[in-house]
Amino acid sequence: MKFTKAESQSNPKHKYRLGREWLESNPGENLGALADEKLNLSQACELASQKANHILDCMKSTMNSRLKEAILHSHEISPGPLHPAL
Repeated sequence: MKFTKAESQSNPKHKYRLGREWLESNPGENLGALADEKLNLSQACELASQKANHILDCMKSTMNSRLKEAILHSHEISPGPLHPAL
């Protein structure tokens, strides 16, 4: 599948609906992409990739932090059965 600039500009003001309210979209606002006319496709993809990797790194860091916190709290559980015997 080839990307053509003409296809990407066929609907520059696509409208979205949020409930009953209609929202207009600017191509530069879609997915937080940078709207810089001077960037070619590969440069725009590189910037999007860097932004996505940064977001994934933040998510990974958050998950690691939560995992460490859960491990620390698991040592506070008293030894023995977690529920009474029937």
